[in-house]
Amino acid sequence: MPQPLPIQFLAADLDALATTSGRIAVLAEPGQPPSAAFRKLDRLTRGALARAAASDAFGKLKPGEAMELAWPAGLQAEAVQILRLPKRADVAQARKAGATVGRSHGASPTLVLAEGHSRAAEIAFGLALRAYDFDTHKTGEKKARGAVTVAVANPEAVARAAAPMAAVAEGVFFTRDLVNEPANVLTTSDFAARLAGMQELGLQVEILEEEELRRLGMGALLGVGQGSESPSKVVVMQWQGGGDEAPFALIGKGVVFDTGGISIKPAAGMEDMTMDMGGAGTVAGVMRTLALRKARANVVGLVGLVENMPDGRAQRPGDVVKSMKGDTIEVINTDAEGRLVLADVLWYAQDRFKPTGMINLATLTGAIIIALGHENTGVFSNDDALCNAFLAAAKAEGEGAWRMPMGEAYDQKLKSRVADMMNVGGRDGGAITAAQFLARFVKPEVPWCHLDIAGTALLKADTTLAPKGATGWGVMALDRLIRDRFEK
Repeated sequence: MPQPLPIQFLAADLDALATTSGRIAVLAEPGQPPSAAFRKLDRLTRGALARAAASDAFGKLKPGEAMELAWPAGLQAEAVQILRLPKRADVAQARKAGATVGRSHGASPTLVLAEGHSRAAEIAFGLALRAYDFDTHKTGEKKARGAVTVAVANPEAVARAAAPMAAVAEGVFFTRDLVNEPANVLTTSDFAARLAGMQELGLQVEILEEEELRRLGMGALLGVGQGSESPSKVVVMQWQGGGDEAPFALIGKGVVFDTGGISIKPAAGMEDMTMDMGGAGTVAGVMRTLALRKARANVVGLVGLVENMPDGRAQRPGDVVKSMKGDTIEVINTDAEGRLVLADVLWYAQDRFKPTGMINLATLTGAIIIALGHENTGVFSNDDALCNAFLAAAKAEGEGAWRMPMGEAYDQKLKSRVADMMNVGGRDGGAITAAQFLARFVKPEVPWCHLDIAGTALLKADTTLAPKGATGWGVMALDRLIRDRFEK
């Protein structure tokens, strides 16, 4: 599986620039004095860098963007990237600059001349995230990846600052890998096995099989997967780095493929439903990050793994299932399956762990894409403090999130004639009624957020920090939330 590029931090050797092979990236900003590395490269190229940096084209670049000089005279390097980045750049600008380098990085080595820039670690983080390439299933010779060196004034200090970011990058990569995998590879059993493999990092991992799920009364979750040959499972991952206090809980929807079941989806675009386990993938990535950086907090991650298939045994519209909570649910639409999975896992998390709070993630509704597009995740909550803390964490990490309303009027749309509730409430306000459904399985005293990531988990175009495909949205924001709110 793809791994983040190893990045080494070294002191700059300006005397070696003339014979440095591969690619060189150097920072510049109009109106600010050039760095020593910039001046050295400019002398070697007989003023080429200064002319480029003084051009109108460079002046029109946004912070984090670059101008490239190919095969510059006076250097052995095949290219020099001149990155526009102010000395007082913010985190987003620094990560964008690194991502610009990462997007261009290939088989040749890359040297980034960050010198004394205060955001050198963030530059390296952006580089690592954008250099991701999911080529697992491509045949032939794999693309070679050159070494990456970031030249800084204080290598040891920058390396210490970059270490937790490297853990986050690995968590993001793990999430992207899971979401990008095809469903014939990432079955419920394969998914569970990959999570079990994280025991070597110090996580406690437990896999609940169908017999145990039936004993627990998870009729809502089991109903979703009963038409599939892949067995339904719940995987519990515990990280205990914070003493004896109750954990914070992360819960993820893990529908490894969603045909819609008997309420089958249109064929066009169904291939994207390999990403319907995106919530579980994000939870897994966060738990991996916490273990890698030895987080000083107690966190439990729970994911419900199922496959929603049409079959002679599959759940039908009109069926009534009983949840672990004991409430009965009339299944109006078998394509509204994720909320059934989450209902049982949410209740199990509260029943067993008595968490201090919960956040669930799910590629839950197309309605949230209509509302917010692909720029923001929809955030629903019963607790202003937890919600505001998450929104602040998401903003700090540059991951779009927007709070959505909830209310009793939406809840009324879930009334059923034959059961305690229906699993859908009509087309209007579909993302909100889905959240209202989930709220019925959250105890009033438990702070809770529901994140609908249907629009942000996988994209058909590149973003600043990711190539098209799985984004790993939420790993950075949730890791930041745990660091800021729960770590001692």
